Amino acid sequence: MLFKSIAAVLLALGLGSALADDAAIRKNLAERLPGLPKIDEISKTPMPGLYELRVNGNQIFYTDSEGHFLIQGSLLDTRQRRDLTEERIDKLNAVAFDALPLKDAFTIVRGNGKRKLAVFEDPNCGYCKRFERDLQKVSDVTIHLFLYPILSPDSTEKSRNVWCAKDRGKAWQDMMVRDQAVTSASCDASALTRNIEFGKKYRITGTPTLIFADGSRVPGAIAAEQVEKYLNAAKAP
Repeated sequence: MLFKSIAAVLLALGLGSALADDAAIRKNLAERLPGLPKIDEISKTPMPGLYELRVNGNQIFYTDSEGHFLIQGSLLDTRQRRDLTEERIDKLNAVAFDALPLKDAFTIVRGNGKRKLAVFEDPNCGYCKRFERDLQKVSDVTIHLFLYPILSPDSTEKSRNVWCAKDRGKAWQDMMVRDQAVTSASCDASALTRNIEFGKKYRITGTPTLIFADGSRVPGAIAAEQVEKYLNAAKAP
């Protein structure tokens, strides 16, 4: 019983200390750095005396227990050779595959289609064209393509023409892989607006953005070999 009481006191003291540190950090940084975004979360790191600050959803800073110092950069675990900051941001950026509004995407199936990939792309994105051409090398995959017109004034028009085409997959490949113009078309293209709203919610700020079955997100065009690596590592939900 005595040992249980001592353990409870120590636990309470630890919790109290953590709450005090949290309050001190928030107070001091708010007073000294009024331009710092609102702190979403404060948590201890594996490094003694160092705290992680999460702001703007997925931006990471580090500070001491009283907010006297602020560090922006990567925290590396030299023993395990791990970039803890990168791992943390990857986790924060993850998007659950079953949270994707697949009704607002069109699907391209290659081979047996067993592996899954979602991609957000703008028809005026040069990197997207390069990515699409390289993606032709990848088989046995189901691709959910989200049109994401954010780059140019006519991105919406081009995306609408693809969305309203009789064969969306072919129209998209014609435009991005074969440099062929897509016939002007009209229909209910409200999916494009919903895609942009979804992207804002999940901070998808560039194209292409890839999301794999395990929720991992990769911004930017990557080679087919890297796509294969991510597809094989991801476990379908």
